[in-house]
Amino acid sequence: MKTKPNAPLTKRRTFIKAAGALGVGLYLGGAVKGRPALAAQGKKEALALNGGPKAVTAELGNATKWPLYGEEEIQAVSELLRSPGYGPIAEFEDAWKAYHECPYVKAHCNGTSALTSMMFALELPPGSEVLVPDFSTWFPVVPMRFFDLAPVFVDVDPRTMNISVEDCKRRLTSKTRAIMPVHWYGLPCDMDDICAFAQEHDLQVVEDASHAHGARVKGTLVGNWGRMAGFSLQTGKPLPSIEGGIANYKDRGDYERAVTYGNYDLPRTFPEDSPYRKYQGTAFGSKLRMHPASAILARIQLKGLDERNTAGVAQIRRMNDRLMQLPGLTEQYVRPDVERVFYANNPMFIDEKKAGMSRAAAVKALQAEGVSVGEYTWTLLHSYPIFQEDKWWRHMPVLPEEGSVPGCDEINRKAIHLPYWTSDQPELIDQYVAAFEKVWAHRDELGKA
Repeated sequence: MKTKPNAPLTKRRTFIKAAGALGVGLYLGGAVKGRPALAAQGKKEALALNGGPKAVTAELGNATKWPLYGEEEIQAVSELLRSPGYGPIAEFEDAWKAYHECPYVKAHCNGTSALTSMMFALELPPGSEVLVPDFSTWFPVVPMRFFDLAPVFVDVDPRTMNISVEDCKRRLTSKTRAIMPVHWYGLPCDMDDICAFAQEHDLQVVEDASHAHGARVKGTLVGNWGRMAGFSLQTGKPLPSIEGGIANYKDRGDYERAVTYGNYDLPRTFPEDSPYRKYQGTAFGSKLRMHPASAILARIQLKGLDERNTAGVAQIRRMNDRLMQLPGLTEQYVRPDVERVFYANNPMFIDEKKAGMSRAAAVKALQAEGVSVGEYTWTLLHSYPIFQEDKWWRHMPVLPEEGSVPGCDEINRKAIHLPYWTSDQPELIDQYVAAFEKVWAHRDELGKA
């Protein structure tokens, strides 16, 4: 798989590991710029946990404020209130289509509606199995029951938190018809590997790109790899419209089926030869139209998407590149040919053996230093009651056997989450790094506690 580090990367990691140990040593010796020569005084700076001063004294304030709307959004929504209409929906769709260079798009009232419409548009035979990551959300998976599909829960790569192609291969059956990768917290899946696997086994690829607006694999935007792709525009997402969703389609038939599923008023806009024009006025029973105010917000936010993503990633790198020098601390692995984005969280992993202390001990000490951090655990999708009760399904989900999703389990043992700052925070970066260095300098005693 292309996610495996190559030889130069392996050497770099060996160097970083050594540099991490050196960094902690320099911290204790007072050789790091701006640090007092504590070793010369015969002592280390006491942890805040033990009565020492906090490393983080800067106020978090609005550092994580999101969304960031301005006068342009306020004026445009105000104008909508003065002159109500649905025109902004088409305007947003046109802008989104141009950004993705995608032939067909449809905006919806939320991301779940976009994903549900995609499942309908697939027109898969009853009982078809769809491979989905177990470390994910229910939004695209529960609606599969409406269309007689059976989700198959797949393990994830513990380095990336994304669906494992190797486990997809193990769970492949004669009923498998599709695979739904989810780009977790803005890190794109290995879409080239996924598409190659899908092509080999005649599977449909439907992307859940709700976390990764503007991310790319080999220069290609997520949402443009599969047959279809759905995005959430909910208020916390990289492109926030308070509530909304949109889907990309490459095939005209897919687009018309999806639109007719949730828009009773649009079949008349299809070409004369469309088999779906006759459903004007009723569609197929759902009403999933986007609110025009949401469309206005999304269209304006789209204009600055790449700039915001670039700034956010650069700030993460200014902090993470320093933190990754500490033994046992890693982040989601990003391939050299992948451009990721972030939103809401900055996930990391603590290898307790290499760090010399437990995740719980590290988090407790960091919190005492003033770091906004927590142990990150995710309820695995297959464990929810709805996937275990046959009265909701004509074709039951395929649940993993206990212990058969080790990647998910490893993430839940190792992951922590730091905040994603939405404005420039140089002081917080320096203080967070200082807090981590301070805690790692005490890792021997924390490991014995």
